[in-house]
Amino acid sequence: MRAIEITRPGGPEVLQLVERPTPKPGPGELLIRVRAAGVNRPDLLQRMGKYPPPAGASDLPGLEVSGVVEAAGPGVEHAAVRPGDAVCALLAGGGYAEYVAVPVEQVLPLPAGMDPVAAAGVPETVFTVWTNVFERGRLAAGERFLVHGGASGIGTTAIQLAHARGATVFATAGSGEKCAACLRLGADRAINYREEDFAEVIRAATGGRGVDVILDMVGGPYVAKNIESLAPDGRLVYIAFLQGARVEVNLATIMMKRLTLTGSTLRARSVAEKGRLAREVEREVWPLFVSGAIKPCVHATFPLEQAADAHRALEAGDHVGKVILSVGS
Repeated sequence: MRAIEITRPGGPEVLQLVERPTPKPGPGELLIRVRAAGVNRPDLLQRMGKYPPPAGASDLPGLEVSGVVEAAGPGVEHAAVRPGDAVCALLAGGGYAEYVAVPVEQVLPLPAGMDPVAAAGVPETVFTVWTNVFERGRLAAGERFLVHGGASGIGTTAIQLAHARGATVFATAGSGEKCAACLRLGADRAINYREEDFAEVIRAATGGRGVDVILDMVGGPYVAKNIESLAPDGRLVYIAFLQGARVEVNLATIMMKRLTLTGSTLRARSVAEKGRLAREVEREVWPLFVSGAIKPCVHATFPLEQAADAHRALEAGDHVGKVILSVGS
């Protein structure tokens, strides 16, 4: 099979098209003939040598795919999906290839009517948003929600899901065009962080009360302003720290407001935990795709052999939504 290999740590140029043996599905696994693969920031970090795959995972990048089930390994005879079914899947690695073997628990049928290429950009973002915003952050209908990086793959998903589930949504983004995109996706207020202080906007828009949940991937200088922007009993959830992981916080404010600071990673979780999340997502989120309340948001699609260009597009930061690799038909 064709696959994209990281030849050495470095820039996009280290991604090379190679031939590799087609994997065979082991016990409890399905072999997927890949139609498309999502491109995510963890892929960029892995390429740079800063985010090695978990033990036992493929060394190839790629954390999500869409495609067709080609074969089933032992022990999956009674799985809900079977050979010939159109599916998408969350991976621990290996998505930049024509075939990938995946634990059956991490494979979901495509929602009815979903474009099979766009579907490749769904699992990583939806799983991440669901577990962090709605499980750890406990966002409920009628609450106020702020997501940073509103034009990113995570951000566009979080805006749509929070809006569809009845929250008031604030989003930050770095340009007028990106702010307009956030509004089209369901944000009630988009904040251009290059022109406005998001903490001041939140204070004014909420009468000083603040928001109930914040999803942040910035860290660093945003931490204190996030805490300032939270309402009493608010929840601050971290999924990355692009501007720094080490900060000082005022514990007195956290105590007085009764705040919760939490965060999580997804890639290294157990198959059983990812399977539990898959069932939650299928029950709670898939109907929203079917009804059209939410939709995949794709910025650009590149052929597999142009994976380096796909990485450059993501690194440029001009995207709204996901970057996708088209692998097969």
